[in-house]
Amino acid sequence: MADVAPFRAIRYARPTPEVTAPPYDVLTPEARDDFRARDPHNVVHLTLNDSEDEAGRQFRAWLGEGILVRDDEPAVWALSQDYVGPDGVARRREGLVASLGVEPYETGVVLPHERTHAGPKESRLRLLRAAQAQLEPIFLLYDGEPPVAVPDREPDVATEGTRLWRVPGEGVAEAFADRQLLIADGHHRYETGVAYAAEVGTPESARMMVVLVSTSDPGLEIFPTHRLFRGHEEALPPVSVGDSASPLAAVTRLAGLPYDRAHAVGYRKGATFPVVGEPGELDVELVDRLVGHEGLGYTADLDEAVLRVDSGEFDGAFLLRATRIDDVFERARRGEVMPQKTTYFFPKLTSGLLFHPV
Repeated sequence: MADVAPFRAIRYARPTPEVTAPPYDVLTPEARDDFRARDPHNVVHLTLNDSEDEAGRQFRAWLGEGILVRDDEPAVWALSQDYVGPDGVARRREGLVASLGVEPYETGVVLPHERTHAGPKESRLRLLRAAQAQLEPIFLLYDGEPPVAVPDREPDVATEGTRLWRVPGEGVAEAFADRQLLIADGHHRYETGVAYAAEVGTPESARMMVVLVSTSDPGLEIFPTHRLFRGHEEALPPVSVGDSASPLAAVTRLAGLPYDRAHAVGYRKGATFPVVGEPGELDVELVDRLVGHEGLGYTADLDEAVLRVDSGEFDGAFLLRATRIDDVFERARRGEVMPQKTTYFFPKLTSGLLFHPV
């Protein structure tokens, strides 16, 4: 049973775009420095501090100074994000911010779909110990209709396309009691939360802040992440036998092919190649079989993928279509993990709107 509940959020007393940022794991060092310079209380001073202990001290100091305040009553938050995707289409994605009781994957309540690495989890665990708060939400998917609708009133918090409404949360726990939850973004932080709960052993330590989005939400979209590789001469034929179709034309044709087997577009400088996999194989699994997953480059931008091959930075690329949400859920329910960056959910969640004490 998924344990979803309201929580007493900590938040900025005066939220502005200057104190928010994207999640820690999508920021380059240059972007981090830019957000740091925007405001001395920008959330990256917590999420990407050079010292996790210093981040914890700052978090508590901001609470003591009134920069951050804690709500008197528990609540859940209706969330709306307006965005323009990499495909140029404007959409609106809606979800629910709530507190989730974390538990090991073995229980089958929360399902992963990608591999994780030790380094990021060690850093996030040090930060969680120091701050004693979940500083960023993770992104989960579920099947079924949302139990909470976006209210028809002005939002309580709004910044750069993201809006939040504080709502009481009656019926939320019951609505999620029999649902499985799939991690869309945040595998490392979820596993860190499980480790922290086992380490501390209190009911409060076993909870984390999540954004729950229904798989039926019309604004939910998975975008493809193209793979770039070096070497692997055997993965694609020589350029002399390539297709005359441009990368854009080849990818457009790719989108119309059936999903009963894997398909991809191979690209070497000046030539495209149709690549066909096995029945039941996903496109990302096809690439993983051909070139592995070590030393790859990734980009969601088709033009960038082509440019980085044409410039000689990479020897070739596999241009992909998006992985379907149903296929991700199916693999996860079978206990299978998929290659890194199988899914690309856009937009990323905004950090700095709410914090969850543990």
